[in-house]
Amino acid sequence: MQESTPLFKPLPGQFLALKLARLFTVCAGLAFGGAALAADAPQVLPQTLPQTLPQVSLKTTMGEIVLELNQEKAPKTVANFLQYVKNGHYKGTVFHRVIDGFMIQGGGMDAKMVTRKTAKPVKNEANNGLVNATYTLAMARTADPDSATSQFFINVADNTALDHPGRDGFGYTVFGKVVKGQEVVDKIKGVVVDDMQGQQNVPVVPIVIQSASVVKR
Repeated sequence: MQESTPLFKPLPGQFLALKLARLFTVCAGLAFGGAALAADAPQVLPQTLPQTLPQVSLKTTMGEIVLELNQEKAPKTVANFLQYVKNGHYKGTVFHRVIDGFMIQGGGMDAKMVTRKTAKPVKNEANNGLVNATYTLAMARTADPDSATSQFFINVADNTALDHPGRDGFGYTVFGKVVKGQEVVDKIKGVVVDDMQGQQNVPVVPIVIQSASVVKR
């Protein structure tokens, strides 16, 4: 019986080419499968660490108040405030205006009610989404919205009338909050006040800021 003749019979030199072709096909399949698995794998994204907000410690004759400053929402105001802290401006100043149910204000006068020299005013940043809620920190100013320098106040009530846009179209810039010493703020707001040297609502017993420093964390 005669053997059947194959449709294709490779020549001796072609065996190596066929083996290489099969090997290439297998490798390509493995590579494709690996790429598919990699595509299906969950993507691990780098984590963004939360920004540490600067804090300032005010040591007063009635206790310590720690303020946390929101430099993301009010960058110019925070930079302005920190400059006064670092150059020692607030040491020896007093809370010269205290109105229970409203706010306590300080940072501009010493115990003899002498106004301290200040740097140039900072631009109003009240339109930043922060509101004048209880225990928030804001900048004092005149009728000029861009007149804030060193004086600040701590709200002791929710003063929505001070929020942007306010009565003058601008409002008062909130740039931080009390994170420690709320009980000290509560003590200050309840002190006895009187009119002194042309100023109203001045504490009869001076409430002095003995030091102001950036908290190291």
